[in-house]
Amino acid sequence: MRSAGHWLRHLVLLCGALWLLLPIYVAIVAASHDARDLLGNFPWLPGHRLFANLHHILFEGLPSAIPVWRMLLNSLLMALGISLGKLVISILSAYAIVYFRFPGRMIAFWLIFVTLMLPVEVRFFPTYRIAADLHLLNSYAGLILPLIASATATFLFRQFFMTLPQDLVDASRLDGAGPMRFFFDMALPLSRTNIAALFVLEFVYGWNQYLWPLLTTTHPGYETVVMGMQGVISAANGFAVPQWNQVMTVALLALVPPVLVVLMMQRVFIKGFTETGK
Repeated sequence: MRSAGHWLRHLVLLCGALWLLLPIYVAIVAASHDARDLLGNFPWLPGHRLFANLHHILFEGLPSAIPVWRMLLNSLLMALGISLGKLVISILSAYAIVYFRFPGRMIAFWLIFVTLMLPVEVRFFPTYRIAADLHLLNSYAGLILPLIASATATFLFRQFFMTLPQDLVDASRLDGAGPMRFFFDMALPLSRTNIAALFVLEFVYGWNQYLWPLLTTTHPGYETVVMGMQGVISAANGFAVPQWNQVMTVALLALVPPVLVVLMMQRVFIKGFTETGK
């Protein structure tokens, strides 16, 4: 027979889950009603206009705001560019630090490691100046390139490579494998769970960027969905009846891609971090 403590733990867990899901439920309810229905008493049951609101906000948008499909595309390109760029740079730099012996190797590693203590926001002004001098403003390159270096990913890949046995390296040398063949045939396949785990983290990081796109883009065509929310709210308040149903619809759409990435890669995401911690 289950003890009282067992049921109490499940009750606390259920209450916590419901509390976390409450804002999402409120957003779904608001997005499924007409704007007039949200005036006065808030309806606590979903309406029937969810798909109509989704279609309207995706392909037509609000006046003075670009259609949300364009914002989602910009966010997707930025998140993919940042995540893939961080992975490529981090795994190559970690591989060089672990397997190559060159002067200043450890100094290079510690310089990368120290940047972990430096908040990204502190580097925004000099990074903005460099991006402006290179004519990267109002471009996808300007959104992506300044954010593709990651000390955290470099550190995690270094720790994983250090767990690979030296016998594996020696056996590859006896087979005539050079450094790059060892990288592509051994190090890269063995790192796939770590790569997947870091991809999830970096995708969500890139998707949620707000301040950097706000600094580097003034053209509406480069607005990301997180950055464009403020414009959508301003446009919604310009109506005689504030269009909060449309605002909640945009919020739901902004939530979908990162949630899908996490759900699709949940198993490998957890496995990647448990293997890194061994």
